[in-house]
Amino acid sequence: MRAVRVERFGGPEVLEVVDAPEPVVGPGQALLTVAHAGINFADSLQAEDAYLAPTELPLVPGVEAVGTLPDGRRVVALLPGGGYAERAAVPLATGFDVPDAVEDGAALATVLQGTTAWHVLRTSGHLAPGETVVVTAAAGGVGTLAVQLARLMGAGRVVALASTPEKRALASELGADATVDPASDDLTAAVREACGGRADVVLEMTGGPTTAALLRTLAPFGRLVVYGAASQQPPPQIDPGVLLGRSWSVGGFWLAHTFRDPARLLAPQVAELLGHLAAGRMRAVVGGTYALSDVRRAHEDLRARRTVGKLLLDPSR
Repeated sequence: MRAVRVERFGGPEVLEVVDAPEPVVGPGQALLTVAHAGINFADSLQAEDAYLAPTELPLVPGVEAVGTLPDGRRVVALLPGGGYAERAAVPLATGFDVPDAVEDGAALATVLQGTTAWHVLRTSGHLAPGETVVVTAAAGGVGTLAVQLARLMGAGRVVALASTPEKRALASELGADATVDPASDDLTAAVREACGGRADVVLEMTGGPTTAALLRTLAPFGRLVVYGAASQQPPPQIDPGVLLGRSWSVGGFWLAHTFRDPARLLAPQVAELLGHLAAGRMRAVVGGTYALSDVRRAHEDLRARRTVGKLLLDPSR
C-alpha cells in the first residue's frame, strides 16, 4: 500500500511517499480502508521530534482517519499513528460511527480538534453560561469549532484572535462577537476592550509573550487553558503570588490523556459534536484536501499559516 514515512527528523522535506507493508491488526483493532486522513500541526511537530511525547522512527504520521471497516461500517477514528496511508489499524475503542449526513472532513474535525475544543471549554475551562471566552488561532482547526461550541455552551461573549482580515472575518461568520489581531501593539489592552472589560476563559495555543499578554486580560476567578504552543516559545514564568492576588487559574490540556477512558472522555463528546454537525447547529470548516503525493506541500502550507480549518489528506491520489 502507499503510505507516508518519516525516516529522519526534520521539516516537510522528510515526508516520503513509499510502498509500505499493510499494517498488522492486533487485539481490539480493525483494519480501516482510509478515505481521508486528518492533517494536524502535531504531525509536523512529530516529524521534527518536537512533540510532547517522544517520537520513534521510522514513523507513518497521522492520528486520525475516516473510512470503512471490513464489516462495512463507516467510522472516524483516533489512532496512535499510521493514518497517512491507504489502510490503517484502528483501535475499536476510539473508532466512532459517522452519520450519513456528516461528510468526511466534518467527521475528522470532531475527533481531535472538536474534542479538544470541548474539553478545553468544559473540562479545563469550566465555562459557565454568560461568561466571556477568548479563542486564539480562531480560524484554525480547534479555533473554528471552539468559537461555535462556546456559543452552544452558553457563552455570553466570544472574542476571536486571528492573524489576517480574512481569518478574522471567518471567525465573525462563525459567531465571534469581536475579533482581534494578535499582532496588536498592546494585545492585553486590545483583548480587554474587545471583551468589554475582562475575560473569564482564555483558550491559548500560541505560547511566548502571547500567553503572558492574555493572562493579564483575565477577570477575578478567570481561567487560562493552554492546549498548544504553536510558536514553540515557552511563556514567561508565572508568579504564584500574582495568581493568588487575582484569583486566576492556569491549566493545561492534552487530548492524549482522554485515551485512558475513551468511553467517558471521548465517545460522549464525539457523539455530541457529530449530532451538532448533522443537525446543522455547527459546521466544520475544511480548509483543503491534499493528495498523498502532495503531503510536503500540505505541511508547508500549515507551517506557514496559509490554511484555515481542517486539512485532509487523500490517500487515493
